[in-house]
Amino acid sequence: MDWRERRRGFYSGWESGALSVAAALTRPETGWLWQNPGLAQRLQPVPGLLAQDDIDRALADWRAACQAAHRYAVSRGKEVKRVAKVHRDPFEPILPVLEADSPLTEYKKIADEIVRLMPRADRYPVAAAEATRALLMVRMGLHLGVRQKNLRQLLWKPRGAMPSTARHLSDLRRGELRWNSRDGGWEVYIPVEAFKNAGSSYFRGQAFHLRLPDLHGLYDLISGYLDRHRLLLLGTAADPGTFFVKTAKRTSTGAEYGQTTFYEAWRLIIQRYGIYNPFTKRGAIEGLLPHGPHNVRDVLATHILKKTGSYEQASYAIQDSPETVQEHYGRFLPGDKAALAAKVLNEVWKAA
Repeated sequence: MDWRERRRGFYSGWESGALSVAAALTRPETGWLWQNPGLAQRLQPVPGLLAQDDIDRALADWRAACQAAHRYAVSRGKEVKRVAKVHRDPFEPILPVLEADSPLTEYKKIADEIVRLMPRADRYPVAAAEATRALLMVRMGLHLGVRQKNLRQLLWKPRGAMPSTARHLSDLRRGELRWNSRDGGWEVYIPVEAFKNAGSSYFRGQAFHLRLPDLHGLYDLISGYLDRHRLLLLGTAADPGTFFVKTAKRTSTGAEYGQTTFYEAWRLIIQRYGIYNPFTKRGAIEGLLPHGPHNVRDVLATHILKKTGSYEQASYAIQDSPETVQEHYGRFLPGDKAALAAKVLNEVWKAA
């Protein structure tokens, strides 16, 4: 611990996590090291770290040595956690967005930039198809707020087709985009088993079910993508059944996105349309850095937190618990608490 602190200059979450693991390994009765005293026979002296006397004491009473290590890890872990600093800010790539008064409005500029630079489909059909796919990635990410796994694995059913059963989607652990003829709109259904945090208090065993709003031509965009652009992107490749597909080439092994390829596709969208370039005058947001689809969840949670001051409402946008939102996004609220309260109180003076 001291060596890492001297090397970096401060303690970080890594040291706190390492001590937590050490405490678990040496916990009485249940710890793995506690249950394997034979490991003591393999200890060797390490100059400046482990002396032969320490090894002899451990050999004499292994359980006492584990108890001492457990007590130390627990107490030192609390001390380190109290003084630990953030080594790398996970929000750094999108700080210009999160620090804006309306983060969602700021991030929406990327979608507007894609529309502004949209190629003509009659002259550049593949480029237009890729731009449409990029626009839908951003739009769907902002409307749904799900993790990249749920977004890239999203299946789809055409209008008039029978939706997949909840049992079938639960077995696949995937969601589905389908047309609701009764409500006359596109909806997304994702079984709870498909989510990483399926045990969160947000779900309570219920599936994620959301009707997409027909705003800014979203339905026309989806229809055009499914009728023309998606088929063009597939080419001669086999249809994986997912809503988003890669641009199939001769060297492609498949058209379905993987975890790495979907991240790279999103990062390319940000580089092409999101980051402002002062020389070409292209790009929507100055100071933005390349990032992946997961940061969209940060944008949604921070936007609602700034507008409402409610951790609970912010948790609804990213399908998580209020405690998780408070832990990760609480830093963006303190500066706005006074403004939220003043907005309500000032109404009295305006009415007077």
